Amino acid sequence: MYSETLLRRRALVAVGWLVLGLLGLLDVFAGREPDYRWTSWLPIVSGPFACAALLWPDRGPKMQVRALLVAAGSLALTVGIVVFAGPDGAGTWGVLEGVALLVLLSRAVWAVPRPRTAAAVSAALAVAAIAIPLRWLPRDIQNDSQTAINWCLLMTLGAGTALAWGLRARLLEEQRARDIAAVRQRQRLELAHDLHDFVAHHVTGIIVQANAALTLQHTAPEQVGPLLENITRSGSETLDSMRRLVRVLREDDHADVRPGEVWAELARLVSAFSEDEADVQLQVAAAAREARLAPEVETSVHRVVQEALTNVRRHAPGAVVAVRVDTDGARLRVEVHNTAPAAGRPGPVGGRGGFGLVGLRERVEAVEGTLTAAPTDDGGWRVTATFPVLAAVAGSPA
Repeated sequence: MYSETLLRRRALVAVGWLVLGLLGLLDVFAGREPDYRWTSWLPIVSGPFACAALLWPDRGPKMQVRALLVAAGSLALTVGIVVFAGPDGAGTWGVLEGVALLVLLSRAVWAVPRPRTAAAVSAALAVAAIAIPLRWLPRDIQNDSQTAINWCLLMTLGAGTALAWGLRARLLEEQRARDIAAVRQRQRLELAHDLHDFVAHHVTGIIVQANAALTLQHTAPEQVGPLLENITRSGSETLDSMRRLVRVLREDDHADVRPGEVWAELARLVSAFSEDEADVQLQVAAAAREARLAPEVETSVHRVVQEALTNVRRHAPGAVVAVRVDTDGARLRVEVHNTAPAAGRPGPVGGRGGFGLVGLRERVEAVEGTLTAAPTDDGGWRVTATFPVLAAVAGSPA
């Protein structure tokens, strides 16, 4: 099953191919005039050439290179017809070539990364598109007509429209990039808040064990070694957490997940979700309960389940939800799967163009985890996250 966005995109591509095909047929069957000799057949070549540059895969030549080649070829063809063809051989220009140039103009404004390069490429395409009707100029001079000038004005309007559309798409893309950056920054701040609380917890444990070692060094010296090993391990884990998040700041008013209570918090979270008459099950394997997790991993596990359930409530009301937690080798695996919404509501649980999964992925990757989200064959959605598991240490308080 494909998401609604992917289906819409494929439908638009199919419509685009159909329109371009019809325009090509129009050039072949409706634009031929024998008096124009060889120039009358030029659109059959120039149109598909411009169309090929438009539809060429992204793994080929860059967008700006293809656009400049099309602009240069179209301008050269226009100049050649005006200069060498003469009034009786003034070549026609194809609708497919003109439309392809305008679409290329819009895409160049949107897709070329550097603003100066985008401006130069767009200017070349705009000049080529506006100059195409000048291929009629020799005939207009002979017949005292203004057909070429009128069509140039119409192509100027088309170029302006294509330019405005491309600028709109570019601004929307830049705004989306800023929104994604803001979401990632917010997640970093939330994770930094958790780091502050859990580092304080570890440091408190280190101090307690150090005081115990001082007390036992004379009465029970054989117990000092294990205590010192635990102090070393706790200190190393705390430093690892700080290194992963050293550049983030703290955000206020954040709900805490206490160390070692993540499974109880998940049970409360699922219970609260079930109060809305939703069918949700929580399965935590014994191996997962026995696994040692870093504090920031515990809070990230809680956040993954919380975000996934929130999206189920928003986008798939009435769906059956299963939350499963288990170990997979040296990693913890968290999976939230929901069936299709009972009301047949369209759209993936990840949201349409939203940034919930973007921020969630940022949080998971910050603690050396992975996150995937994808539709399932039954019409539902599955969110899967994996996290690192700490090595077991006998007597460790963590």
